Amino acid sequence: MAHHPSAGHGSPDDEYVETPPGSTYEHTDAETRPLVRFLVGCVISAVVIHFGLAGAYQLLVNVGIAKEASERQYPMSGEQAHPLPPAPRLQQFPENERFEFQTEERRLLSTYAWENKAAGTVRIPVADAMRLTVERGLPSRPAADVPEGTPAGMMPADSSSGRTLERRRQ
Repeated sequence: MAHHPSAGHGSPDDEYVETPPGSTYEHTDAETRPLVRFLVGCVISAVVIHFGLAGAYQLLVNVGIAKEASERQYPMSGEQAHPLPPAPRLQQFPENERFEFQTEERRLLSTYAWENKAAGTVRIPVADAMRLTVERGLPSRPAADVPEGTPAGMMPADSSSGRTLERRRQ
């Protein structure tokens, strides 16, 4: 390790070839006391953290067990009362309620009953009401007098209050 002829200078390791007089160890070694203190501190910290986390975990487990003991065991069971939610509520059985509603509507549309006896208003089935309407006809206004000279198919325009005529749309 002496001299490198190609580089023209000595090796950087040349100063470490001989041990200085009075030295029993290499003078470039790191001191061991701070390293040992650091490692001991790391081990102590790891042990403290380990036991601290174990204690916190045990505390959380105990709190959870106490909370579960105070709650209902089976919230979906049938023996316990079910409080109703605040209004508005959803239908509990919409199919049944729809069926009942339709049944009641069919009954109202197919039976006779008094709507207002004092006024003489009655309710009749829809089929009978349609038959009576066809037999009696609908009330209408008398036909308006069409002046002479009005072309066929023309009628008074709504927008002019009858002053002009327009072709009837069919």
